[in-house]
Amino acid sequence: MRETATTLAFIAREVDQEVKLLDQTHPFSAFLEKVEVEPVSRRGLLTLRPPGGGVETIRTEQESTLQGAKMIARAEQLVGRWVLVYRYNEPTAASRQRRGEFGNVRMVARLVDLGEGALAFTIAREIITADAGNDAALAARLWREAGLPEKGMVPVADLEPVRARAREAAGR
Repeated sequence: MRETATTLAFIAREVDQEVKLLDQTHPFSAFLEKVEVEPVSRRGLLTLRPPGGGVETIRTEQESTLQGAKMIARAEQLVGRWVLVYRYNEPTAASRQRRGEFGNVRMVARLVDLGEGALAFTIAREIITADAGNDAALAARLWREAGLPEKGMVPVADLEPVRARAREAAGR
């Protein structure tokens, strides 16, 4: 009985810590474009495109930790999908060593799958151009050949085959 009570007490503390972390997050939706593992730190790097455009990078815990490995695996499953990202800021090691300097990295606490959906034309076009090695002419040609729309929203399912052709044509 005592062992069960101790186990439950530790589980309750872990749950409390996770809830406190989620309470401090800043959730936003984004298209999860890519997941890489940083060679030096062994942290996952998620490349995200929020609805307004631009690119954001957010980190996971280190791959060698259970949480880090689970988050990297989860993110890899969600590449090419819209996700709700719960992020928090973590002080950098350098800022912790020197008082008065405030450096933070953006960390992911949780990812929720929002589905494939669609991307705005301008964001979809930026993605294809990046996949084509920033060759705008190649991207435009592949876009036309695929018959993708010239305005409005572009379904992610229609975009993925064009992305693959663009990366192949660019030798990526």
